[in-house]
Amino acid sequence: MAIALRLSRGGAKKRPYYRIVAADSRKPRDGKYLEQIGTYNPLLAKDDEKRVQLNEDRARYWLGVGAQPSDRVARFLDAAGIRERAARNNPSKAEPGEKAKERAEEKAAKAAEAEEAKKAAEEATAEAPAPTTDEPAEGSEAPATGDEAAVESTTDEPAEGGEDKAEG
Repeated sequence: MAIALRLSRGGAKKRPYYRIVAADSRKPRDGKYLEQIGTYNPLLAKDDEKRVQLNEDRARYWLGVGAQPSDRVARFLDAAGIRERAARNNPSKAEPGEKAKERAEEKAAKAAEAEEAKKAAEEATAEAPAPTTDEPAEGSEAPATGDEAAVESTTDEPAEGGEDKAEG
């Protein structure tokens, strides 16, 4: 007979309450069980001591006779220090494939080349001195300032059509 340490659900609708039981693995989840070894109330706070209550001696006995815990019960047993639970994740499975790694390397190389080209262009512009416009070059006249330009454009002649408006 295959024995499982698992949860058996009780409680009302949307108010779950579980018994941690040793049961024949062929029986229904909420059906007949061999022995109740603890309780689990998921509605209580995670740090509440009454959330998971477990009879450690009976849990050790059932594990000793070959009972297999479900995933959730294995977590409870690990937290209680009764049985260490092996990690189920495979961290290497999350790594990208070979082609994705190649694409990432190519992209990084292109970005590095572009950055080097940008730095080289910045250095080239920094090395060439920019012409200063503080003093005019020899033989050329200084550009007119804003006041002089305004005076030059102002004349005593009225604008076209201005005479018509003044007479009217």
